[in-house]
Amino acid sequence: MRKNINGELFTFSYGNLISANLDPIEKKPLFHFMPGSSSYSIAAKGCNFRCGFCQNWQISQDRDIDGRGEFNKEYLPENVVKAAVKSGAKSVSYTYTEPTIFFEYAMDIAKAANSNGLKNVFVTNGYMTADALKLIRPYLDAANIDLKSFRDDFYKKVCAGRLLPVLDTIRLMHELGIWIELTTLVIPGLNDSEKELSSIAAFIAKVDKSIPWHVSRFHPDYKLQDNPPTSVKTLEMAKQAGEKAGLRYVYIGNVMQEENTFCYNCGKLLIRRIMFNVGENNIKNAKCLYCNSPIDGVY
Repeated sequence: MRKNINGELFTFSYGNLISANLDPIEKKPLFHFMPGSSSYSIAAKGCNFRCGFCQNWQISQDRDIDGRGEFNKEYLPENVVKAAVKSGAKSVSYTYTEPTIFFEYAMDIAKAANSNGLKNVFVTNGYMTADALKLIRPYLDAANIDLKSFRDDFYKKVCAGRLLPVLDTIRLMHELGIWIELTTLVIPGLNDSEKELSSIAAFIAKVDKSIPWHVSRFHPDYKLQDNPPTSVKTLEMAKQAGEKAGLRYVYIGNVMQEENTFCYNCGKLLIRRIMFNVGENNIKNAKCLYCNSPIDGVY
């Protein structure tokens, strides 16, 4: 999506959306950021990883630029934001592919969205520089970051990336005050050992025990179609590892069951979720309706 032309670096992503949808914010997944709201979700082609299990590989791994280079005026930043406002969304999510690949485009949309009272959300692999993150920080409100493994060899072999920059991004986003939630896709035989999942949970707890952790079920896709789906037992083991590490909020995803939020203090049901939809919300003024404990997130 980038090309050196006579010594200048050009992006082919700018103005060239590959997808635009209105999604529940819970689908990102973000469970503690404006729950029950909709997010205008957009993507351009490309990714800086090569994950063999990618579920959006048709657009993230497509290397054909289709002769692009001219801006599509229909999708210039101001028009994307107009569409988002018209849709009734409360935020714009840069998702489906990797937003840092279309960073300049995302940056300009984020500025326009911010000016129009919309929040901005990155759904990202976290593989970005501190300079890039600090540049977009004034406009970036929340992020869901994939923490795919706690082993550098996994990142190198399966994703064609590295672990440490992802950990640095998680720490820095938290320090900068961006609301973050983390997702780990648990893949049988690759990152599903109790030791590794416990290591991930311990790392998150060290950063902040209030960071929500989503442990998601793997379904065979792309280059890993011979791997079996993750067992519910393994996901429950991951959840227990998170709770043992002291994490306040651990969610099991992709298993077609309720993903509810409970108060860490009194244990009462706060938010009932069914298929990305909020069916019950007992958080008022960012506090538990029953015991008045502050509930972490943005409401």
